[in-house]
Amino acid sequence: MDFWNLITALSLGLALSAACGFRVFVPLLAMSIASRAGLVELGESWIWLSETWVLIAFAAATLLEIGAYYIPWVDNLLDSVTTPAAVVAGVIVSAASLGQIEDVNPALQWMLAVIGGGGMAGTIQIGSALTRAASTTTTGGVANPVVSTAEAGGAVACSALAVIVPVVAVVLVLVLMTFVVRLLIKKKRAVPES
Repeated sequence: MDFWNLITALSLGLALSAACGFRVFVPLLAMSIASRAGLVELGESWIWLSETWVLIAFAAATLLEIGAYYIPWVDNLLDSVTTPAAVVAGVIVSAASLGQIEDVNPALQWMLAVIGGGGMAGTIQIGSALTRAASTTTTGGVANPVVSTAEAGGAVACSALAVIVPVVAVVLVLVLMTFVVRLLIKKKRAVPES
């Protein structure tokens, strides 16, 4: 197993998983398009992701998902459904990314996909859901379209970066996550307890 190929495949999977936390179908669509364009190589058992009917299904699902997040109250309801779906999608894109390495141990592939991909997608999705809940609480939902636009933009940008420069994409995601966690810790410490 070539170390650099493993790092690249793992970075692709983790960066696409992070994008799944923002929008479930954008990274799946990106992986499908990238595979058809020859930018991403998929393992034999994952080649179905690049079939025409799958690409069309992902495109339709992407448009519906992005559009639904702009409908008041539907956006909050969608978060309860997309949280587990984001984890599953994160596992799928990570497993598919690692599937391009021919001699990867299947146990290692799935362990990295479930822990890394599912964990990354779940963490980002929970952060998104909490952001939307805070937006709904503080603005009565008026600012939710701004949150939805930022999330959709994040999913598209993260997916594009993942396909083009996967290692850079995953480093940026990790830096952003570290920044947000530190900000939350700092904010929590600043709030006096009653």
